[in-house]
Amino acid sequence: MEYSTLQSVRYSYQPKLPKMLRGGIKGIAVTEGDATTASGDEEKIRELFPKLYGQKELYFGAKGKKPRAKKHVVGVILSGGQAPGGHNVIAGLYDALKEGDEDNILLGFKGGPSGLLEDNYITLTADTIAKYRNTGGFDMIGSGRTKLETEEQFMIVGEVAKKHGMTAIVIIGGDDSNTNAAMLAEYFAEHEIGCQVIGCPKTIDGDLRNDDIEASFGFDTATKTYSELIGNIMRDANSAKKYWHFIKLMGRSASHIALECALQTHPNICLISEEVERDGTDLATIADTIADSVVKRATQGFNFGIVIVPEGLIEFVPEVRQLISEINETLAKNGDRFARLPSWDERLGFLTASLSVESMRVFNMLPLDIQEQLLMDRDPHGNVQVSRIETEKLLSKIVAGRLQELKQEGKYNGKFSPMHHFFGYEGRAAFPSNFDADYCYSLGYTAFLLIQCGCTGYMSSVKNLSKSPDEWTAGGMPLTKMMDIERRGGKDKPVIKKALVDLNGKPFKEFARRRAKWAAETCYHYPGAIQYFGPAELCDATTITLRLEAEE
Repeated sequence: MEYSTLQSVRYSYQPKLPKMLRGGIKGIAVTEGDATTASGDEEKIRELFPKLYGQKELYFGAKGKKPRAKKHVVGVILSGGQAPGGHNVIAGLYDALKEGDEDNILLGFKGGPSGLLEDNYITLTADTIAKYRNTGGFDMIGSGRTKLETEEQFMIVGEVAKKHGMTAIVIIGGDDSNTNAAMLAEYFAEHEIGCQVIGCPKTIDGDLRNDDIEASFGFDTATKTYSELIGNIMRDANSAKKYWHFIKLMGRSASHIALECALQTHPNICLISEEVERDGTDLATIADTIADSVVKRATQGFNFGIVIVPEGLIEFVPEVRQLISEINETLAKNGDRFARLPSWDERLGFLTASLSVESMRVFNMLPLDIQEQLLMDRDPHGNVQVSRIETEKLLSKIVAGRLQELKQEGKYNGKFSPMHHFFGYEGRAAFPSNFDADYCYSLGYTAFLLIQCGCTGYMSSVKNLSKSPDEWTAGGMPLTKMMDIERRGGKDKPVIKKALVDLNGKPFKEFARRRAKWAAETCYHYPGAIQYFGPAELCDATTITLRLEAEE
């Protein structure tokens, strides 16, 4: 017997396009805006991107120049970690492509950038797309983290493009993937490959944001998914009244996810990495902040609470960041020798001789399991894998020690029983919210409009997102406009900078205004599950962050 499921019902959902794009491909025109410059180090970016630099902003609508239709063979890849809505970017791209000309072809390269390098692809058809519309995950064609950044790689991709007669490649990814898209576009233009490159902004972390990209796709769904889980834990905590829950949330560098989830759920404590870094806050002070909330709540008989911890927090604590930097440097030079040391005592002795006195002091104050996590296998760049450090457990142990001191001083007489959680993968492949389903479909549709206009080195851009889709606007922004130079591995490299939480922005200020009350009282808010059917104000609502930013 067949049972109806959310998956089967969602296949038939028709995403909402911006009103300006609903007249059909043939009725859409393009207008040019201003010529652009880089976000930083303009001369260096101009030097690195002589073919792309200075391109104009583009806007789509009913008035302007009508693009010339021609036959297209387009390749598409999903790059980096999963984000809800990726399938809808491909669906929007496919539908626009076929609307432009039924003979147009879309090739899905499997496993991310490596699919382009290995010429591993499938031809996407209406039947293929139908199985994945409005669903989460990247399983239609898979993803990968191979970087396209060398001339040899660009040459291989160019040969693959020529082999298939590809007129364009769409790269759906985050800041690094879109930086690589710009580099690939520049190479193609310089060598007259005849293949355009268009990017789409993806990452649940919310750190691919600027004046032209109001939100990266997947952030809306992921934060709503995590907020539901946090709300469930809050309800349980307020029922059992005996546990302090330390919840670490995904977000490698920025704290956007933690901040949005705090605004949605009202935890007792939410740490913001960017604030910790700005204020130079050490671990002891962070522990005191949490312990103060525990004590205040215990005096009211509330021996329970919720602490939200951003995944990347540990690297923003100055003393720990210095420790990690010294460990990275030590192991980069002597990793093989260190790995051969047979005992923990010998490894500890090696570190003692290599680290500064201050870093060794910090290392010694950490629990043994955290010390071991700092010395685990490195990431491909030789750095500590921060996501594997159980920061939530580290904080609860330091807080427990502080509370024991307060108890001995007669300043605390409560009970502290910590529980630990890490929410990350639960949100990366969730069914996209209506917002993400609509937004992603619009990004894919707009990507084809950019292709049809002959653009390369552009990112698909849909703006005015705090309003209903009727009021959204669509266009394209040059990737070089978003770029700056960073020193990486001893070399100057072009990058699209990660956008961290703005401590002067309205979302953070709203959180800061209310957190003292949340720390002492039980003000929990229970968002519940993402709603897909019902009134628009409930089902199509954007994040609190986006709404507050629109008020600025």
